[in-house]
Amino acid sequence: MHGSQQNNIEAGCVAVNGDAGSELADSPRVLLTEEDVLDKIALGLSAIFGLREDTQLEGNQHSVLAAIAPVAQLAWQPVSSVLIVKVRPRILMPAMVLGWGIAQVCMPACRNFAALLADRFFLGLFEAGCLPLFSIITSQWYRRSEQPIRVALWFGTNGLATMVAAILSYALGRIESGPLAPWQWIYLVTGLLTVVSVPLIYWRLDDDRAQALERLRANQTGAGSQEYEWKQVLEMFLDIKCYFFAVMSLAICIGAQMAVTFGPLILKSFGFDKYKTTLLNIPFGALQCIIILSAAWVTVRTRWKSLALGFMLVFILTGLVLLYTLPRDKSHIPGLLIGYYLLAFTFGCFNLIVSWILANTAGQTKKSTMMAAFNAAAAAGAIVGPLLFDAADAPEYRAGIRSTLGVFAAMFAAVLLQVGNLMLLNKLQVRRRIANNKPAYIHDHSMEDKYVDIRTDNAGTIGDQAFADLTDRENDEFVYVY
Repeated sequence: MHGSQQNNIEAGCVAVNGDAGSELADSPRVLLTEEDVLDKIALGLSAIFGLREDTQLEGNQHSVLAAIAPVAQLAWQPVSSVLIVKVRPRILMPAMVLGWGIAQVCMPACRNFAALLADRFFLGLFEAGCLPLFSIITSQWYRRSEQPIRVALWFGTNGLATMVAAILSYALGRIESGPLAPWQWIYLVTGLLTVVSVPLIYWRLDDDRAQALERLRANQTGAGSQEYEWKQVLEMFLDIKCYFFAVMSLAICIGAQMAVTFGPLILKSFGFDKYKTTLLNIPFGALQCIIILSAAWVTVRTRWKSLALGFMLVFILTGLVLLYTLPRDKSHIPGLLIGYYLLAFTFGCFNLIVSWILANTAGQTKKSTMMAAFNAAAAAGAIVGPLLFDAADAPEYRAGIRSTLGVFAAMFAAVLLQVGNLMLLNKLQVRRRIANNKPAYIHDHSMEDKYVDIRTDNAGTIGDQAFADLTDRENDEFVYVY
């Protein structure tokens, strides 16, 4: 075990007494940077405030702009997975957010498709490591029972960002004079909001504090290491559960593009003007927040992430069927709005998948590589998603909606297959423990509400290797969760 790692553990052990560490569990350190999702929402809203006309976008160029940022993310993921292991979060996170904000601020200076394309490429580049880094921090500082709520809190601000973007766009969109067009004001203000958050992020991401790591022994996922282990990378690529998670990421991000990039345009096709379209995104954002937090709460109470995920997909599929089948006329507006708002369940799925991955992946390098692969699949989905919506199908985009419906149906199948795979892996773990003269079944305290020392509750030396940098396959005491 590395010296710095051992010191952190010893510092954490001092804080442990019963349910000690609850203050840490309520820390907002990982909740600070999701306002940067305003970038994605701004592209969709700026389209109804003159972006396409002022920059002479033609054909599917708006879709290409939506896809170029994830292209950059996809290309940068191998580098990102190494940086997450090698560079302290307190340095890496502010640097990425600062670059992200500067790129956003530069968007108003873009006057044509080529300039917009270049700027959005850098947006994607700086965004590439953020989600994996958020996830790694969460997995290192919180127990498995705490992770769904913490992921939901920082991911749930997507909904808050949707509401803020809608309100800002409604206000800024009414500026009809001056040096900047409404869409330029939208980008300038959201970019500046991102830049000014950087000092706060640097201040709060203090990874030198005692992290009460003893509470995390039951996770069996390690305590973090700055050694990049290539054997863990190989194991990740040979692990079938990682491919199921990647398929889920790909599917959810293909589907999310419908709401993020084309949502305002689809809403406008219901017969609303640009101002009403913008305001109707406010309840959509509020619904995202409610769904994300509710899904996390249900997951914590039932301990079944896959069950909550399956229910989410049923609501999404229902919404897509409504949008695909209902005519675009005034008599069907209530049904169309219900269908559109049901798409908010898409954002509840994403954080469930992230917490599911974190709970089932051990080893610092394997986790960082897995989250990089997850983000790469998300980037691929974000590339493919906008391309399903052809400008020739505007304003109803029925072909794109039909394709999205098929994608979510495939995702539902992937969830079922993953549950079966994890059950099989647990059976294999039982066999390994028996062969190693350990108890066949280990009570998984990491999914309980209160801290319990697993070494006193289980026979023998269970938990002694919990802080070693072992992967879930190397550690025969690891218990997979569904």
